[in-house]
Amino acid sequence: MMQPKKIVWQIFPASVLTILIAVIAVSWYGTTALREFYLQDTEADLEARANLISSRVIDFLQNGQIAALRGYCVFAGRESRTRITVVGFDGSVIADSNEDPRVMDNHRHRQEIEKAFAGAVGTSRRYSKTLDENLIYVAVPLHFGGMEPLDDNASPAVGAVLRTSVSVASLDKTLAGIKTRIGIGAVAVMLLAGGITLLISRNISKPLEQMTKSAVQFSHGDFSERMLPLAKKTASLEVITLAESMDRMAEQLDEKIQAIVTHRNQLETVFSSMIEAVIAIDTDEKIISINEAAAQLFDVDREVAKGRIVQQVVRNVKLQQQIGQTLSSRESIEDEIVLHDVNGDRFLQTHVVTLSNGVGENVGVLVVMNDVTRLRRLENVRRDFVANVSHELRTPITSIRGYVETLLDGALDIREDAERFLQIVLRQSERLTTIIDDLLVLSRIEEEAKQDQIKLEKGQLRPVIEAALQTCQLKADEAGIQMAVECPDDIVVKMNAALLEQALVNLLINAITYSKKGDWVTVRGVVVDNELAKEVRVIVRDTGCGIARKHLPRLFERFYRSDKARSRKQGGTGLGLAIVKHIAQAHNGRIEVASVEGEGSEFTLTLGGYIQG
Repeated sequence: MMQPKKIVWQIFPASVLTILIAVIAVSWYGTTALREFYLQDTEADLEARANLISSRVIDFLQNGQIAALRGYCVFAGRESRTRITVVGFDGSVIADSNEDPRVMDNHRHRQEIEKAFAGAVGTSRRYSKTLDENLIYVAVPLHFGGMEPLDDNASPAVGAVLRTSVSVASLDKTLAGIKTRIGIGAVAVMLLAGGITLLISRNISKPLEQMTKSAVQFSHGDFSERMLPLAKKTASLEVITLAESMDRMAEQLDEKIQAIVTHRNQLETVFSSMIEAVIAIDTDEKIISINEAAAQLFDVDREVAKGRIVQQVVRNVKLQQQIGQTLSSRESIEDEIVLHDVNGDRFLQTHVVTLSNGVGENVGVLVVMNDVTRLRRLENVRRDFVANVSHELRTPITSIRGYVETLLDGALDIREDAERFLQIVLRQSERLTTIIDDLLVLSRIEEEAKQDQIKLEKGQLRPVIEAALQTCQLKADEAGIQMAVECPDDIVVKMNAALLEQALVNLLINAITYSKKGDWVTVRGVVVDNELAKEVRVIVRDTGCGIARKHLPRLFERFYRSDKARSRKQGGTGLGLAIVKHIAQAHNGRIEVASVEGEGSEFTLTLGGYIQG
């Protein structure tokens, strides 16, 4: 394919070629016409010269002075620089200014001679073998009477022919000079015309080139420059009209593009900030777009995911089937899928709908996925909580009711059985009271924390830890558990001493409960630097039985027990760790657990109110 040329190189060469052809044609026609004019003028001049000397020649011929005629021809020819020839009616040369007539050929059948003998002026242009050059011949008839014709058939009116001739070489030399001047003039005209043509071509192409540059900027989205100011100086009406139209188009495009960009940015902002995972897929099941929530959900990079087949990103057969079904049937699908992850199953509520373009054509599907894992877990927690609290309350109530009915049925008369049954009823009522008290404490802490009524005061951490250890010392001694504290005296923190002591007591009781005789329970208070500020951590570590990994995420739920049989046997309510969690939150902190089954557990209570000691 030929490379397109600039408009200046389309106009300029064509114009120069046209001018060149025109100049050549005019020069050729002019020189040809001029040559013809000179030839005709020369012929007229030769005829005039012949007529001028014809009377003398007639006189010489009538008087029979042939020698004098020849001398006169030589003289007249030399003076006029003209070859003069006198031909008799029989064609023989009588006299010639340049050659000896006796050796010359018969001229009777020469074109100009025959015409002259016919009574007209004869002309001819041909090569002369005698003089070895091109000549112009003009022959005039000589009319004279009373003279015997040289031939019996000769007309008495035309007795002889006087022919004059000149060389064309001098004429050609003169014409060559004229042609040279014409050629120089033509070259000058060509240069001048070429320059003017180039100037005109540039004048036409320059505004178009500038408009082309502006159009390129338009194509790149830059509409800051306008074409009309550049085109108004020397451009034609058509170019100015085109520039005005292009400027109007640029303004409209700029407005529309800005509106589209603004709309797109708004959609992109909404799309990116959606907590729901959204994926747009074309009819070839390739990803058109994916938001940040979906990228995090499937652990992919947004830019890398674009253009890839959905099966390479979404590793879920059920979701792939939903996408394929919607693409084929164009019907919306609402369902729920489960993603299996290392951190546990994730429940996603999916909504797959068709995706259409501006004219209503189907171009793919849109998948919206709402993560309902937390909702499902909350539902499970709620069910477990209802089941656990019902069980925890029903167990002592059922026990109390059963033993009271036994007493009423006659066991009251047997003192030993009655006392034993009443002791059981007392313990169960105390357990029920403990559960209710823990629920009230938990409710009070939640309510006061919500209303910001928990007062946090500056105080040393070590006395609170020691008070908690002192409270649990008797239980530890009974279980044969040794306790130790490691906490600098200079750790000062904003806290509610009573609540913090209660949290530590709950942690210590748990540690003592799940440890065996001879184990150690250690409480450490440390200050740790994190990225934002310093934190105070109280770490309660035991060397007891530990907790299985599967129970750790739900360990701080109400009434949740990792070992239900042992917990109830030990008398726990299942609310102790839930109380610790809410006390930690009231101190702008958190509670964490790390445990290895058979090796012990470590509970870390982090407080956010550290004060430099």
